[in-house]
Amino acid sequence: MTYIHEQPGWPDFLWDDGKVAIPLANVRLRQGRLIGRMEGLGFDMGEEAVLQTLTEDVLKSSEIEGEVLDRAQVRSSVARRLGMDVAGMVAADHAVEGVVAMMIDATQNHAAPLTAERLCGWHAALFPTGRSGFLKITVAAWRTDASGPMQVVSGPAGRERVHFQAPPAAMLEAEMARFLGWFEGSHSLDPLLKAAIAHLWFVTIHPFDDGNGRIARAIADLALARSENSGRRFYSVSGHLRRARDDYYRMLETTQKVGMDITPWLLWFFDCLGQAMAASEVVLAQVMRKSRFWQINQASSLNARQRLVLNRMLDGLEGRMTTSKWARMAKCSPDTALRDITDLTRAGLLVKDAARGRSTGYGLVES
Repeated sequence: MTYIHEQPGWPDFLWDDGKVAIPLANVRLRQGRLIGRMEGLGFDMGEEAVLQTLTEDVLKSSEIEGEVLDRAQVRSSVARRLGMDVAGMVAADHAVEGVVAMMIDATQNHAAPLTAERLCGWHAALFPTGRSGFLKITVAAWRTDASGPMQVVSGPAGRERVHFQAPPAAMLEAEMARFLGWFEGSHSLDPLLKAAIAHLWFVTIHPFDDGNGRIARAIADLALARSENSGRRFYSVSGHLRRARDDYYRMLETTQKVGMDITPWLLWFFDCLGQAMAASEVVLAQVMRKSRFWQINQASSLNARQRLVLNRMLDGLEGRMTTSKWARMAKCSPDTALRDITDLTRAGLLVKDAARGRSTGYGLVES
């Protein structure tokens, strides 16, 4: 099998301008409309949209690699790093802080040069213990291939699927120098086209023992932030890639094996961008819903526990709200949780679910 990095023209990628031009223009138009709409939200709602988007980006980028992070920890870590004062902030563990630190640096500091030192810093943040799971890995340095060639795989242990094999470790210094020189070089590429190529190119090199997918997506986010000249993220590409995970791996695998023409990859990536931007409508609706809820209920007399849990529900809490879940979130007794819920039900802010089950569920009253 000959992979793309073994082709005679590597890394001079080819594509069909005639096929790419219209999809690129369409996603560019959608990007401009979305940014204009989001920036018209006002400062507070705009900040809330950024918080939700970055939280989603961190969660979904990790889920693509099979790592499930705690949403409350991610949201709290993002808010702290953005200097936002939000209700119900919790402490975050090292795994959460590391991936959040990388994503915030990639987007908020998008104008800073992308260097080998910066990439190694991101890698160190992702693996603060020097281990990936139970395996000790080389951290903040290019891989050595001491345990064999780097193969990109997916699937559970014992049933892994090999998608492609990366360049040998002896080539990494030259390969990364060429990639970083291109990324920071001056050329006439459309920034969205650059983001698509950068993602593919970095994943192909796969310079680290682990974390390459998350770093590749951070690089793409950095390129997208540069294309908008803004660190305010209003759409999550990783969110869509998580939903299209099987297609994502399939496209990466196919592109590694078909020569230097990456037109199909570019078209697929632009489609992902468009769908990610369309999905931002959900974030917008959620932000506006939350703002409207508090505008209507600003005069309500609520305690700190009630405000905390109501905000968590407005942020898109998964599953039904129950007395036991309330008690865990608010760190109170079940009796206190029941009193809080009963008061809100009487005030018309919560309503019992129509469905019956082993425990009573509650939902927000929509106005």
